[in-house]
Amino acid sequence: MRRRRILGYGAGVVGTTALAACSTQQGGGAVSGDLPRVQWRMATSWPQSLDTIYGGAQTVCDRVSALTDGRFTIDPFAAGEIVPGLQVLDAVQEGTVECGHSAAYYYVGKNEALAFGTTVPFGLNAQQQNAWLYHGGGLDEVNQLYADFNVISFPAGNTGVQMGGWFKNNVQTISDLNGLKMRIPGFGGKVMAELGVNVQVLPGGEIFLALERGAIDAAEFVGPYDDEKLGLNEAATYYYYPGWWEPGATLDVTMNLDAWNSLPAEYQEVFKTATYEANINMLAKYDALNGAALESLVSKGTELTAYSDEILTAASEASTALLEDSASKDSTFKNVYDSWKQFRDSVQGWNKVNELGFAQFVNR
Repeated sequence: MRRRRILGYGAGVVGTTALAACSTQQGGGAVSGDLPRVQWRMATSWPQSLDTIYGGAQTVCDRVSALTDGRFTIDPFAAGEIVPGLQVLDAVQEGTVECGHSAAYYYVGKNEALAFGTTVPFGLNAQQQNAWLYHGGGLDEVNQLYADFNVISFPAGNTGVQMGGWFKNNVQTISDLNGLKMRIPGFGGKVMAELGVNVQVLPGGEIFLALERGAIDAAEFVGPYDDEKLGLNEAATYYYYPGWWEPGATLDVTMNLDAWNSLPAEYQEVFKTATYEANINMLAKYDALNGAALESLVSKGTELTAYSDEILTAASEASTALLEDSASKDSTFKNVYDSWKQFRDSVQGWNKVNELGFAQFVNR
């Protein structure tokens, strides 16, 4: 298995900040005018109607152009315009496009450890995930996995804790899940399969019709804002929480490594800074929008429902067992899992004191 060391992230942010400061003094963009003109294409896994998640891709493209005075431009494409939403990594690997905006856990069939690049059940929330990726060695781990596909990646969005999905019928026990057809990707899908669910993986733009027409009985996507835009409340009544399988889902931009290496160093620094902005902005936007969207859904008849302790406990136990089993069978998975687990235990220990202590008081 091929292994490559990838450029560190933090230095890129500082480097681009310095470039921008110099160019401000000169009255230009973030890079000098003698750099080449570059035009890329970005495939995404999202329909354009989902302005927040697709907006992560748009933010990267807009900022790269702005910081280079239009010398480096990237055109984003919605799912299906170049390749289907679940084939973005393939398109980037093969050089069909130079870059893509997707979720690493869509590709666990290629390497199961890619799940950590997005999220795993009962894992890290968004803030903890960013801490692991940027300062806990996580991005290096993820990019060592991607290097086997001739790809490099950077975080470019996070949804925060997601919702627990839409169900046509009320489910409160493990037996209620048995045989249920549900759209759910990543490691969360593996856990649900252990609980008796017939797991389906569909891109966002196909969920509504599948749910409405009965091809599936349940589905999860992101949260109230996006789910309402997809009309999922018109196809199912029960809206479950919490989304235990996606406590802090990272979306990423992947780049063909040959295309990446062909860029001038200044453009690489600009690109990394643009992804950083997209990562922070998406999470903030979802937090700003989801509250009002949830109120709207409930006012239209959605039944907000908590998962039972029985289901949550069974899911947590199954998740731990699956992670440990994968680690015992695959040394690559084990390396990432051990690093991730050590960081998780440390950061969650700290957050029990600061975050949880504060939240318990203000929400009591």
